[in-house]
Amino acid sequence: MRKFLLLLLFVFMVSCGRQGNNGGDRIITVSIVPFKYFVEAIAGDDFKVNVMVPAGADPHVYEPFPEQINKLRKSIGYISNGYLGFEMNWLDRFYETNRTMKRLSLGDKIIPLVSEHHHEGNHVEGADPHYWVSPKCALIMASSIKDFLTELNLSHKQKYEANYQVLLIKIKDLDKKAETLFSGIKNKSFLIYHPNLAYVARDYGLEEIPVEFEGKEPPPSRIKELIDKGREENLKTIFVQREYDTKNAEAIAREIGAELKIIDPLSEDWFKSTADIIEEVHNSLIESSKSGK
Repeated sequence: MRKFLLLLLFVFMVSCGRQGNNGGDRIITVSIVPFKYFVEAIAGDDFKVNVMVPAGADPHVYEPFPEQINKLRKSIGYISNGYLGFEMNWLDRFYETNRTMKRLSLGDKIIPLVSEHHHEGNHVEGADPHYWVSPKCALIMASSIKDFLTELNLSHKQKYEANYQVLLIKIKDLDKKAETLFSGIKNKSFLIYHPNLAYVARDYGLEEIPVEFEGKEPPPSRIKELIDKGREENLKTIFVQREYDTKNAEAIAREIGAELKIIDPLSEDWFKSTADIIEEVHNSLIESSKSGK
């Protein structure tokens, strides 16, 4: 029923509201909360940020509310992830609702495309959308967002460049910290329920072991495999994103003597959240390395 009502709302807005922002506050819509951090770090309060997937919601299956769509219609720009599940279902309709807003797909700067002649839906199938958690990817994101904001508000170019340079130093420091923490550690593997740290693993030479199996609850055979792996490598931590059910992770943790650690990659404070995640992963690797393996 809710989907039907949302579709009716889209039809109404497309028919009478294609002119985008008609004045007042300058609104930028972003797909997830962490992107808001980058916009505000670079632009300050020059824009109001409309977040499509609020904190605590699952960006793979989320459906927007009428208030969010109304702000989308008034937006002058949209910053998308490009590969999240809810965007696969909604992004074309978002763009149809507001044809005048400028668009930035951050994933297109990070994840390879099928070809140079692509359209919005022609992305690498099954691509991992969780790139924002890695500081190395964040460097690309920050540069892209700075250029996008400058295009939207050219008169504030110098301000955005100055703020970007400050943000750049913070991200580079975090990147160096991660490289230092993860270098020389004996055990490089960590367990996680939903695989949202694959880019952290890729960029710093680690191995992410997801509990989920092909994006779904794991079958008994997968759980047994994870229990065996956890015991073999003395894995003492299972990371769980705040938005996910912990039942299967708890079952595995009991069997291998591990603890659950809640992480929040969708936090509004991207820097603190990412720094905390890096620290927690490092601590888990240190703990598992104590076995002498």
